[in-house]
Amino acid sequence: MIKGEILKLVLQNILHYIDEGIHVIDNHGNTILYNDVMARLEGLDKESVLNKNILDIFPSLDENSSTLFTVMNTGRPIFNRNQTYLNYKGNKITTMNTTIPLFINDEKVGALEIAKDITKIKALSEQVINLQQELFKKDREEIKPRIKRYTFENIIGNSREIKKAIDIARKAAMSNSSVLIYGETGTGKELFSQSIHYCGKRKNKPFIAQNCAALPESLLESILFGTVKGSFTGAVDRPGLFEQANGGTLLLDEINSTGLMLQSKLLRVLQEGYIRRVGGLKDIPIDVRIIATTNEDPLVAIEKGTLRKDLYYRLNVISIKVPALRERKEDLKLLCDYFIRKYNKKLDKDVWMLSEHVYELFLNYTWPGNVRELENLIEGAINFISKDEHVLKKEHFPSYIVEESMGTVDIKDIIKLENSLPEIISEIEKKLIIHALKSTGNNITKAANKLNIRRQTLQHKIKKYKIRL
Repeated sequence: MIKGEILKLVLQNILHYIDEGIHVIDNHGNTILYNDVMARLEGLDKESVLNKNILDIFPSLDENSSTLFTVMNTGRPIFNRNQTYLNYKGNKITTMNTTIPLFINDEKVGALEIAKDITKIKALSEQVINLQQELFKKDREEIKPRIKRYTFENIIGNSREIKKAIDIARKAAMSNSSVLIYGETGTGKELFSQSIHYCGKRKNKPFIAQNCAALPESLLESILFGTVKGSFTGAVDRPGLFEQANGGTLLLDEINSTGLMLQSKLLRVLQEGYIRRVGGLKDIPIDVRIIATTNEDPLVAIEKGTLRKDLYYRLNVISIKVPALRERKEDLKLLCDYFIRKYNKKLDKDVWMLSEHVYELFLNYTWPGNVRELENLIEGAINFISKDEHVLKKEHFPSYIVEESMGTVDIKDIIKLENSLPEIISEIEKKLIIHALKSTGNNITKAANKLNIRRQTLQHKIKKYKIRL
């Protein structure tokens, strides 16, 4: 009993020193835990809330409008819901709430709400949108020279895999249908997206790209759909990216990072051809070609619940898979030569080539960062080479390139160890797992498929061998 009381005291102290507001009710709706952060958010005295029914504390709520009551009654959690409301001091605040049911031995005993104050983030988001809008208003002719436009001529490679992707993309350029591009980080998905736009029917219309992983969902919604004056504190009439891209192309980069609620709104736009600004009542027709990208297999994203299946089917009218660099290593020399020429000119150097040894290391390397990683490595090496040197050698590159490239599984060396058979087998298994993980950029699902074992089995073995990802 004493241990239980100590544990409860420790837990209460932890909850009072974290940044999020915590509100816990029992199955009767009475508050059993209410931390200082939540008290400050709602402008209440903590002692006046504890042991009181939530409907007595907030008379404007009922069992249907209270997220805590809703979750407790349904047993289903509510994740990342934005709420803007007046606290008891009359201050307007915006919070992001997650509410989950609490169970003991499969019996519902209450609900927990975690609230984070994003009022300042909301204000900052308004500044970001204002800045974006100012940039959009500038004379397009002034901006054009500073924007790098890519076409299919900028895609380097002669491998069968890259040629197949380019062929599909060229055909997509002649269409207005939605395109879904799948490729790992650094494979060149935006390069493909721009090539489709600037070689297609809409090339003289706007091309606007938005990374969906870079912003909170509430901010991203305002940026995409625009806002109506008075819809929230500081809101003004402002067109979103859909309106700005009207007649052209909107690239939604890393669509799988977007919240499911926003994904449903994007689906409606694709289906109905109009948008509605945040806080607005007016439907605005738009003519925008959507290109979306994802950095993981869309079917895996659907299985994980990060991509709506109905949105996937609507976007995946034309599907393009951009191959990883390790899948087209015959393009390595071509790419290296291209980047050497590019950074010779940019950095005023006279590099001629890679040494044969470095090229062999590159062939054995798994390239988790793909073409972007290769370009960065070449740029870094040319920065370090002296003006009278003309060949890039291994000392010009980071040590991890050498270590991984030479770190393939050598069974003969393992067998030489004076270990028992189970120890030798375990060592071989560990090295094979490490090699599979590195060759897939530490993607557990892909590594498990490569090893032909279940994902859960691989996770268990990673933990067993204490492999650091």
